Amino acid sequence: EVADIMVKAMGAKAESGCVMVLVGLSGTGKGTTMDKLKAMLPKATTWSNGNIFRSLTLLACQHCEKNGIALEKLEEQLSAENLKAWMEKLKFGKFRGSDKWDVEITQLDGGVVYVSEVQNSLLKEPRISKNIPTVAKCTQGEVVLFAADACTRMGEDGSVVLVEGREETVNFIPTEFRFCLMMSDMQVIGKRRAVQRVVAEALTLKDSGKTPAEALTAAVTKLSAA
Repeated sequence: EVADIMVKAMGAKAESGCVMVLVGLSGTGKGTTMDKLKAMLPKATTWSNGNIFRSLTLLACQHCEKNGIALEKLEEQLSAENLKAWMEKLKFGKFRGSDKWDVEITQLDGGVVYVSEVQNSLLKEPRISKNIPTVAKCTQGEVVLFAADACTRMGEDGSVVLVEGREETVNFIPTEFRFCLMMSDMQVIGKRRAVQRVVAEALTLKDSGKTPAEALTAAVTKLSAA
């Protein structure tokens, strides 16, 4: 029903192309709603900032390696000058005759790779995963501008671009279609998170010889005392 309301609000642009932003707290059903929208909209595509942060982290790591700088000192290399130079090595578009949108990365050794081809390999290397939080906290502005331009271009090209996340992270996306998922009883989210914590704690006791009921009781007792 929620997805139906969104598609109806988009009207003809659900066919001609647009950008739609969906926000809401964790647990309100953003992921489920996105899956339904993708099933309903043949031209739907999704956007995530994650691969852009990973691409910048790749370039930052390569910069350190090229200059003999330990990765532990990577944060010291995140100057405005370096960030500008690395952002210029990221290009959004359609490449090599493809009709698919992609991000081209010109690496510091001059080699070119494409996010669609390395997102589950090069961009998932341990050095990237370890340093992405450091890079991400210093590159929000750069990624915001890159993402806004990419989403706008895809929408104008006929895609229905679906963007989901927390409100503070996607407010920058220009669109007339912005939705916020809420729950009538917000306590449900708290209860869900509490259950997740209890189960996670109980799983740490799976080899202790306790029965499932005993493990859950022990987990509740420990978390209640924390």
